[in-house]
Amino acid sequence: MTSGIGSRRVKPTLNTKFHIDYEWWNRSGQDLRVNMISELLPEQSPYFATHEIGDQSDWIDPETAEVHRVDALLMALQEAAKTPTYFQTSLVNAVFRVFLTNGNVPLSPVELSQKIGRPAEAILRTLSGNVVYKGIRPYITS
Repeated sequence: MTSGIGSRRVKPTLNTKFHIDYEWWNRSGQDLRVNMISELLPEQSPYFATHEIGDQSDWIDPETAEVHRVDALLMALQEAAKTPTYFQTSLVNAVFRVFLTNGNVPLSPVELSQKIGRPAEAILRTLSGNVVYKGIRPYITS
């Protein structure tokens, strides 16, 4: 997962990359894991209500058949993302879901638009305002 430097202010453009700033979550006092669970499909949520945070699951690489131990919540989010309607939610939640399911790889509003089917300009307006939604901030490299 990536992490940018969140202290500098930039004027974002349509080509500015954004990501989930995990430091923002640490400072906010909100629980990232609870927010991640809220982005699961309804049928997936009961499992996480009864299991410990950080539970691991076996994942079999479809190309090599190699078994890996992975975070069960991240795997559930990956599975949810395969559902055709998964990104049909509020703009902020759709963008948050993209970053949760792509390993937090920074993307621009133009790239996000292609993934969630919303206008890049609307994404930019929402993410570049004074309010930080779900820790989504410009990705600033040093």
